[in-house]
Amino acid sequence: MRRILPWCLLSLAWPLWAASPPHVQERMLDNGMKVIVKEDHRAPIGVTQVWYRVGASYEPRGITGVSHALEHMMFKGTEKHGPNQFSQIIADQGGQENAFTGDDYTAYFQTLASDRLEIAFELEADRMRNLLLKDEEFAKEIRVVREERRLRTEDKPKSLTYEQFNAAAYRISPYRNPVIGWMTDLENMRIEDLRDWYGRWYSPNNATLVVVGDVAPERIFQMANTYFGKLKPSELPRIKPESEPPQLGETRIRVKAPAQQPYLLMGYKTPVVVKEAKGDAEWEPYALEMLAAVLDGGGSARFARELIRRDKVAVAASASFSAFSRLPGLLMLDGVPAEGQSMADLEKALRQQIDRLKKEPVSEKEMERVRNQLVAAKVYERDSVFYQAMQIGMMETIGLDWRMAENHVERMKQITPEQVMKAAQKYLSDDNLTLAELDPQPIKEKGFAKPMIPGVRHDI
Repeated sequence: MRRILPWCLLSLAWPLWAASPPHVQERMLDNGMKVIVKEDHRAPIGVTQVWYRVGASYEPRGITGVSHALEHMMFKGTEKHGPNQFSQIIADQGGQENAFTGDDYTAYFQTLASDRLEIAFELEADRMRNLLLKDEEFAKEIRVVREERRLRTEDKPKSLTYEQFNAAAYRISPYRNPVIGWMTDLENMRIEDLRDWYGRWYSPNNATLVVVGDVAPERIFQMANTYFGKLKPSELPRIKPESEPPQLGETRIRVKAPAQQPYLLMGYKTPVVVKEAKGDAEWEPYALEMLAAVLDGGGSARFARELIRRDKVAVAASASFSAFSRLPGLLMLDGVPAEGQSMADLEKALRQQIDRLKKEPVSEKEMERVRNQLVAAKVYERDSVFYQAMQIGMMETIGLDWRMAENHVERMKQITPEQVMKAAQKYLSDDNLTLAELDPQPIKEKGFAKPMIPGVRHDI
C-alpha cells in the first residue's frame, strides 16, 4: 500500500528531505564482510541487519525451500546459546528480532536501544559460523515449515494460483520456484541438506551488515571487527548465469481450487536495473515502474478510477513492478471481476488499459501525481530506521549499489510520457504474456485451512 502525504505538506516535506542527504559510511573487513552504517539520531534506537547473498533463486532442484528452512533453524542454537535463547536474550533487552527469506537473500535483524547493539553483534556472529543443526530440532521445524506451506499456499487459492503462475511463466529462471519450496522437496529434505547449505553460503564474505540509527560509525566498525572480523571466509560457489529464453507466444493456465471468487493474473517479462546499463536499458525499468504507478497508484489511478468505480468491471485490480532484483522479473496485473462480470470481461478491460498505454502518452497531470507520490513515499521511508536499513541491505545483496536507491526518486522524475509509451510497446506484448485464471471450485467444508502447528514465528 502506498502512503500519500496531504498535498499541502508535499512542498514542505520535499525541501527537508532534499536538503538533508543521509550520512552513510561503509567499510570492508579483512575477511570480506561489508559493513554499512547510516546515522539517524532522531531516536535512541538502532537496527542491525545481517544479509546473506543466498535465497530461493540459488536453490537447485530437489532442495527447494532449503534457504527458508535454514532460516528457521538459525534460531535453534549454538554451543554457546541453546535453542530459542537468541530470541529470549533480545526480548530481555527490550528489543525485537525476526528474519525473512526471499528469492535473492536471507536476512536477520534486531531493533534495540542503540547502546545495546553489541549484544546483537555477538549473537549474530556466533550463529554465522557455530550453528549446531541438531536432528531432533530439524525434525520438529520441518513439520512447521510444511504446515506453513499448507496454510499460506495450498489452502489459499490466490497464493496457490500465484505459485502455479510463476511455474508456468518462467522456463529457466529460478524465480519459477516458491520461496517456501515445493512440498515434495520439503517432505524429502534432510538435515544434511541444511548443513551443506549453511557451510556453503553462511560466511562473512557472503554477508553484509547494515546498521541504521542513533550510532557512531567508528564504534560500529570497531564492534563489527571485534565480533565478525575473526570469522574465517569461505570459498563461495560460482553462480552460473540463468538467462530466461525469449517467450515465443502467450501462455495461459487454469487453476482449479476451492474458492469463493475467480481471480486473474497477468504477467509480462520485463528487465530490471543493472549496473552500468547503457542506452534504453538505463531508463526502461524506471519507465515500467512509472507505468505501473499510473495504472495503480492510489484512488485516483486508472484502475481504481476507471475499472472499479466508473465501469464497475472489477471489485479489485492492481499493477506491480519492481525495478530492483537479481534477475529479470515480471510486470504484474491482477484482478477480481465484479458481480455480473465475467473473467473475459475483466481480461478485456485490463488489455484495453495496456493498449491505451501503447497508443497514448500519459498526461502530464498523471505523471505529476506519480512524482508527488514518490516524494511522499520517500519522506515516509525516512521515518523508519528499519526500512532505511532494509533498502540498503537489499540493494547491496542483489548486486547493486545502495546509492541507486537513494537516487531512485530523481531517476523516476526524469522519465517522460514518451518513454513510458515506448516501454509499453516494447515489453507489454501478447507474445510476452502469461495468464493464470483461478477457476473456483466448491468449498466442501467451511474453514478448510488447517490450523498451523505452533512453533516458529521467524518469518515476515
